[in-house]
Amino acid sequence: MTGARLALLASPAPPAQLAARELRDRYDFVPLSRAETVIALGGDGFMLQTLHQMLDDRINAAVFGMNLGTVGFLMNEWRVDTLEERLERARPFGVMPLRMEAITVDGESYVMPAINEVSLLRETRQTAWLEVMVNERVVLPELVCDGVLAATPAGSTAYNLSAQGPILPLGSAMMALTPISPFRPRRWRGAILPDTARLSFRVLDPVKRPVSAVADQREVRDVSTVKVAIDRATTLTLLFDPEHALDDRITMEQFAV
Repeated sequence: MTGARLALLASPAPPAQLAARELRDRYDFVPLSRAETVIALGGDGFMLQTLHQMLDDRINAAVFGMNLGTVGFLMNEWRVDTLEERLERARPFGVMPLRMEAITVDGESYVMPAINEVSLLRETRQTAWLEVMVNERVVLPELVCDGVLAATPAGSTAYNLSAQGPILPLGSAMMALTPISPFRPRRWRGAILPDTARLSFRVLDPVKRPVSAVADQREVRDVSTVKVAIDRATTLTLLFDPEHALDDRITMEQFAV
């Protein structure tokens, strides 16, 4: 990693901007389009924003995040010193995003990536009525709920965990299918599926009970059908200090109280 071309991206939050100035005083950086490694300063939300920017701009570079936000689950510890040495020792982790294909009630089509999760959420006070399919087979003819989400292992400790979904170890080749406040069927609490599964959701009453589809932070309102699958043509590389590896953090999160 020594001598790699580095780009620097920072959250607009004051702590991240101050840290960016410190790094620019010590290291040389190139534009994002020329980078081999991207240094991202901020929290988990900014990391997701950075990864989406790289997908949109087709930037093929590894990302080393440093936490200047709140939780920083996807980030390393902030330190201004020994950056090149840390990059040399960093462990890479490949993350494949989800691909969401959503069609609205007006027939408009949207395709979006999601690194953490794809969520279907009710738009009004009315509960959502959804048909759920796995590999073109109907597994739930009618799911009545506030919503449902599909999460990657990297995203399983985010919204999925808050919705009482399972934590998935990195490299498990699984994804979580988790309901959000399910009303019927009452005893269904979700499923763990192989990451080769193809998920399809059909909104059963999209006019009276409108539903939005959200790929990480990007929303499509008034959807009628949504398809979700792992995008195997795309891999994002995250870099972590050996003592701060993502797979270790995901494992230990299962013991958090």
